[in-house]
Amino acid sequence: MAALLGAALTSSMSNLTQTTVLGLLVYELTHSELDLGLLGLVEFAPAALLVLVAGAAADRYDRRRVTAAGAMANALVALALAWYVRRPDGLSTTPIFLLVLAFGAGQAFLSPALRSMPAAMVPNEGVPWLVARRSIASQAATIIGPLFGGFLYGAGVWVPLVAAAALSAAGAALVLAIRLPDQLPGQWGAGELSPVGDDQVDHVLEDGIPATAGGLHAALEGLRFVRAQSIVLGAISLDLFAVLFGGAVTLLPAIAVRLHVGAVGLGWLRAAVGLGAGAMTLIIALRPIQRRVGRALFGAVTAFGVWTIVLGVTRSYALAFVAMLGMSAADAVSVFIRSTLVPLATPPEMRGRVLAVENVFIGASNELGGFESGVVGQLLGTTASIVLGGIGTLVVALAGGVLFTPLRRVDRFPVPPPPMAAGHQDEPTGP
Repeated sequence: MAALLGAALTSSMSNLTQTTVLGLLVYELTHSELDLGLLGLVEFAPAALLVLVAGAAADRYDRRRVTAAGAMANALVALALAWYVRRPDGLSTTPIFLLVLAFGAGQAFLSPALRSMPAAMVPNEGVPWLVARRSIASQAATIIGPLFGGFLYGAGVWVPLVAAAALSAAGAALVLAIRLPDQLPGQWGAGELSPVGDDQVDHVLEDGIPATAGGLHAALEGLRFVRAQSIVLGAISLDLFAVLFGGAVTLLPAIAVRLHVGAVGLGWLRAAVGLGAGAMTLIIALRPIQRRVGRALFGAVTAFGVWTIVLGVTRSYALAFVAMLGMSAADAVSVFIRSTLVPLATPPEMRGRVLAVENVFIGASNELGGFESGVVGQLLGTTASIVLGGIGTLVVALAGGVLFTPLRRVDRFPVPPPPMAAGHQDEPTGP
């Protein structure tokens, strides 16, 4: 477990250190909210384009090796960025965007493989316990990473990027040290597709389309499963549309410039994401959410929207910091519920593909949301963009309560469905 938590910590720290530095650098070069949004969109694009390949790789091959390969690719990208930004003058955003695109490709493979490992490491009833602790490691990274990047930025833009490369390499080494059991009750070991072999699985999903373990059908199973399971679809769709309108984090460099707080102030604003989420995650770890799961999810999305509006209207750095704490605490509840519910509602041999699909939703919510905020910010200003985004998030919470009624009514986390065996003809067991 220590290796998993260490890999989650170092990989997230690397990502957030790099994101903080590049966001401020791009804004200093262009003074354009739109370019901040484009930066996130470029990072997200590979996750959408590679969803079928990345998900199938996480299910077909050893997830530790897939994760390590993605982390090493990210380390090389960070080194290339550090080399480029050391130029004394004439920096352009185009090479930065192209290298971020390469980073997104590595992240597209890393994320579903790493996130599917907790469900393979412990019995099903222990998944919420492990997810909560992995979340603590990730939230610690959201505190340390931005502060790390902000403080090192003053020594030279390239310095935090070299540090990000070292962190990615450390994450690759740690993930290779993870020990996965051959089999747990109701689960399969790392890289296994089924108890009958890679080419033997034949089952029918709700839409009646047969799928095999190899080829395009296997890659598309994740998409078909999400579509067939209303609670899974609702959980990740709610995240997509809520954060799509509430992508205020992307505009933090513009807020920092507006409030005249510089790189260190920006680092603290981004660190507030980890402080709020980390505190909430500790509370969840001590007192896990066990009842009224659906109501808690919708309540968290509503709170996220309210705090987003506060962030948009304030002209006080202290209140902006508090608003970031509130937003991140609400988001931590949403992330915990979704990260626990989706793997438990998915057959073990399909988790890589389903989580790859979820990774696109997450990327869309964060990066497309950031792009939307950047476009609106360019047109209407930073304040209007954030406030309208918060209002949009509240509308999503209200509409989602109607459209995803089964999700809102979920009381407890679902009992995991059994592995799909050869010749199975029933619909997948839903939550």
